[in-house]
Amino acid sequence: MNYMRTAILIAVMTALFVAIGALIGGRTGMMIALAMAVATNFFAYWNSDRLALSANGAYEVDANSAPELVQMVHELAQRAQMPPPRVYVVQSDQPNAFATGRNPENGAVAVNTGLVQMLSREELAGVIAHELAHIKNRDTLTMTITATLAGAISSIATWGTLLGGNRNNNGLGAIGSIALAILAPLAAGIVQFAISRSREYEADKMGAEICGNPHWLASALAKISGLAQQIPNENAEANPAMAHMFIVNPLTGQGMDNLFSTHPNIENRLNALHQLAQQMGIGGTWQDVAQQSYGNQGDQQDYGQQQADPWGGQNNPQGGRRSPWG
Repeated sequence: MNYMRTAILIAVMTALFVAIGALIGGRTGMMIALAMAVATNFFAYWNSDRLALSANGAYEVDANSAPELVQMVHELAQRAQMPPPRVYVVQSDQPNAFATGRNPENGAVAVNTGLVQMLSREELAGVIAHELAHIKNRDTLTMTITATLAGAISSIATWGTLLGGNRNNNGLGAIGSIALAILAPLAAGIVQFAISRSREYEADKMGAEICGNPHWLASALAKISGLAQQIPNENAEANPAMAHMFIVNPLTGQGMDNLFSTHPNIENRLNALHQLAQQMGIGGTWQDVAQQSYGNQGDQQDYGQQQADPWGGQNNPQGGRRSPWG
């Protein structure tokens, strides 16, 4: 089903490419746009993950440079019964994360430094499990291709406006290209947003099942949502077409659950996770998890002096817990 949705998405985006080309340059422009669409699709399939990581300034870490984080990712991947993805870190104060990769064998998870600083171990496990769910469901292929194509559509529409449209159509091409410069990116965004919202709900559910406690993910979402409104993400602001890849909208934080939002309304996501917790027989609320995490704020504030172990295990006489499960 995910492959079918990806194929439909690529077809819609390609049609937008061709429509823009036809309006800007007639039959010749249509053929050029079609060639560009095919080339962009091919390039996006093989390289969109690298583009997403590079655009956000992500750098890869391993068991030597970030042992606690990498171990958690590997433990969660084992629980999800999937290959462990590569692990990346983004230097950004905004707590957020995203996943990329065309399939589980080539997956990658990227977390902002702010996420590790501000979340408890359990909350971070919920976020990483959510991203692993995207990889396991192969959502990352669709999300990264969508980001690449949406950006390309916006670019070609803008160039069409600058070139003045198809001058062989008595000025109608110029008028149409201006309109298309507005409508084409909007249409691409609508497709992008609608697909993103549905997949976030699915990833929330599977991620909660992977980490074992929906309240962990719910507490993380509530915290990230509030902080994303206050702390800017410069990389995301420079590449808004990639906003839908993050677990919470990095541009505006939580928003209305409507046609133009990249993510579902946070309250809706929290309610869905609470219902899932009840179905799993887990008592309490996500507020209980949040309250406990705030009680460990001292450990989080020491991150700058404890890069190897952001949860206090480095200086803990007992060695610290190495995972939320033991």
